[in-house]
Amino acid sequence: MSIATLPMAEAPTIDYAATAFLIVCASLVLFMTVPGLALFYGGMSRAKSVLNMMMMSFGAFGVVGLIYVIYGYSMAFGSEDIGGIIANPFEKLGLAGTDGLVNPFGYEGYGNIPELIFVGFQLTFAVITVALISGAIADRVKFSTWLVFSGLWVTLAYFPIAHMVWGGGLLSGSESGLSSLIFGSTDGAANVAPIDFAGGTVVHINAGMAGLVLALVVGKRLGFGKVAMRPHNVPLTMIGAGMLWFGWFGFNAGSELAADETAALVWVNTTVATCAAMVGWLLIEKLRDGHATSIGAASGVVAGLVAITPACGALSPMGSIILGLVAGVLAAYAVGLKFRFGYDDSLDVVGVHLVAGLWGTVGAGLLSTSTGLFYGKGLDQTIIQIVIALASLVITGVVTTVIALALKATMGWRIPADAETAGIDTAEHAETAYDLVSRGGRVGVSGSGPIHDARHHTESLSPEGAK
Repeated sequence: MSIATLPMAEAPTIDYAATAFLIVCASLVLFMTVPGLALFYGGMSRAKSVLNMMMMSFGAFGVVGLIYVIYGYSMAFGSEDIGGIIANPFEKLGLAGTDGLVNPFGYEGYGNIPELIFVGFQLTFAVITVALISGAIADRVKFSTWLVFSGLWVTLAYFPIAHMVWGGGLLSGSESGLSSLIFGSTDGAANVAPIDFAGGTVVHINAGMAGLVLALVVGKRLGFGKVAMRPHNVPLTMIGAGMLWFGWFGFNAGSELAADETAALVWVNTTVATCAAMVGWLLIEKLRDGHATSIGAASGVVAGLVAITPACGALSPMGSIILGLVAGVLAAYAVGLKFRFGYDDSLDVVGVHLVAGLWGTVGAGLLSTSTGLFYGKGLDQTIIQIVIALASLVITGVVTTVIALALKATMGWRIPADAETAGIDTAEHAETAYDLVSRGGRVGVSGSGPIHDARHHTESLSPEGAK
């Protein structure tokens, strides 16, 4: 996805192989969110919060999926650029004008795919980016506020970043982008094009920075740093990590938009980088703590997947191993920063996605086989990678702060303290994940009583948020 798809003047025969490939890849990325991410995060949550955690992934899918079709695709990939920041959201409103073929490569007879499957593929990217953020604020926020945030954030943060990087905007390799301003352009393209093959900036830096901002604005869980908040179901987390790894091949290889030699390279690079990151994380755990843990293995897998995402099409397999190994080590140390600095990133979105995403984006400038510093190609690519990473951090940080503070002042973020103590699942969803005492029906809001309590309880446990 290093270039935007542009409608062709004519519509030659469809490339059925490329189309089938992208349909499968889009389905794999959908599988990453539900159930993959939902299980990964759900297992890491406490037993009284697991349903809410999973619902945040499902809810984000519902909200973002609708918005993407209505105006999101047009904002990110429309042809009418507005200041290099967004595309005209009304150009393809409701997916108008997307019933033809596109050719992302520009090669006659190769890669001609329906624009609608490109829409579907990109929809799943937007969904999982929003869902990733939820892990930073587990156990303590109103579900309604989360849904409103999902819609606002994808509109004001995700779509602009996606357009800037992949849609020909300021952070792309276009003639009007920052890269061209710094190092010049030739024939309408930047001399040193930014590398973000599948979403280091658009997905992981974007989500990781948003997670950090929300963790600071929303505040800590009750008992953070004083009470043990261990994952309640490690096997669920490991199953979710396996699903994420499986689905990530659609995420990365699918971003080539064709089943070709580059997609094959991406598959191998994604695999070995993830293996190296898991080994690196486990090694740090063993040396530091004396034990290599299951949660460490699952987290190392995700850190490797995150790091290789922007670089997977530009590195060799050996370079990918180096990138992944460093990612596993960095992320294993980074997850402890929340205790040192006192922010409650519940499920380590900052330590894994932000840190590994930053390293993967910058590491692409070091290890790219065609333009990387370690291959004797100079500093230019590394400089551009740092620029797009910092730009993404600043843009997302500012936008997320404004949205988060506005929602805090209006809807409120926090559930009441007594509801948080009792468990957010009961307070927000009138359900529990595990029926430890058989009652023959759904548990009431109070945690006991007849089934009708779940729907007709008169005393709400979730008034305007506790401060």
